[in-house]
Amino acid sequence: MAEQGKRLNSLELLRSNKQLRFLFIAQVVSFMGDWFAYVAITGRVQDLTGSNFLVSLLSVLEMLPYFLMSPIAGSVADRFDRRRIVIVTSLAQVIAALGMLLVRSESTVFISFISVSLIAGLAAFVAPAVQAAIPNLARNADETRTATSLFGAMWGVMAAVGSGVGGLFAWAFGRDAAFIANAVSFIAAALAVAMVSLPMQLERKSTGRMRPIADTIEAIRFARKDRVVLALLASKTTAAIGMGVLGIIVVFAREELNSGDAGSGLLLTARGIGAALGPVIGVRLIGTSMSRLLTVCAVSGIVFGAGYTFASTTHLMVFAVIGVMVAHLGAGGEWAISTLGLQLRCPDEVRGRIMAADYAVATLVLALAGLGAGALAEFASVRLALFVFALASTIAAVVYLALTRGLRRALAAEGVTLASPMS
Repeated sequence: MAEQGKRLNSLELLRSNKQLRFLFIAQVVSFMGDWFAYVAITGRVQDLTGSNFLVSLLSVLEMLPYFLMSPIAGSVADRFDRRRIVIVTSLAQVIAALGMLLVRSESTVFISFISVSLIAGLAAFVAPAVQAAIPNLARNADETRTATSLFGAMWGVMAAVGSGVGGLFAWAFGRDAAFIANAVSFIAAALAVAMVSLPMQLERKSTGRMRPIADTIEAIRFARKDRVVLALLASKTTAAIGMGVLGIIVVFAREELNSGDAGSGLLLTARGIGAALGPVIGVRLIGTSMSRLLTVCAVSGIVFGAGYTFASTTHLMVFAVIGVMVAHLGAGGEWAISTLGLQLRCPDEVRGRIMAADYAVATLVLALAGLGAGALAEFASVRLALFVFALASTIAAVVYLALTRGLRRALAAEGVTLASPMS
């Protein structure tokens, strides 16, 4: 047991907690399908249009609908059965995923934007429901820590493995087969979540009428009462500024490093490896201290920006791979531990809305940065876009470190832990 000094590992968690195991399986197959589709649809759009900006726009459309739907999604996650939310949403995503099969020519490329937007908008309901449910399916705080680290690392593994396997799958069986595989993955995810037998939320005395705006205002008021929650909500934005380059790193590999699809795959794999290891390292570094968690968040943001700044200055693939991997070690750690802090800090009745707000802020910044990076890459150069947004991300993380200094000192002096109730 963790309480006796032994750290619970991921395999032990998945073996002993079948509720989290089913939820984990659902996320694995869903993310794997997403990467199959991402590799295929970006390749098809670039082949049909030859536009770097439109390829970058696909990444933006994976994020912007999330921001737009978050007020409703957070309210839904706090008022209704989270298990049913995930199941119904996953089945709806099947239809949107199959829409990609209709993208056959330059005149039908717009369908890819619609499909990607619909999948992202529906995903806005899944993410807060899943993240808010983890503390309820976990049997103690240590299981919550391990689960958050595991789920964060899993995203990175899927980014590394899914992009590579997805590329091979599309090459071997065709892009249409990759789109169908994505649709099937949503069905499999729904079936896995259906196997979760415990409630994914605490019992409510009354759900009342859903009021997205009023519910969001209530969550904002809750956050304003606690400077720790505000700091955690702001954390992801430092890396999100730099993540605007995610839509153009494949173009960077092709055009600046002259490495073709193989180089694109290497950078995506490096991104995934970093994102997989980051949450594991981050959770281990913070221990149980909230002050240390905020410090690691800030330093992780600096690492992210520095990694991409380095990658943008090199002309050798090996150094670009190292830079991207280091960058996502930072981003993966920051994303996971800030999520963990919110999961343990916020009560269940507002957790869904807080998690939705957290992702909404990050994805809005990411989407706007993505538009800027895509435009700069289109009208200037991919290398310049990579450098500018990586440097901006580094500066933002340094500012965050400075602004949270007083709060971190106060938390350390008071001995506030991750399990400490809101004061």
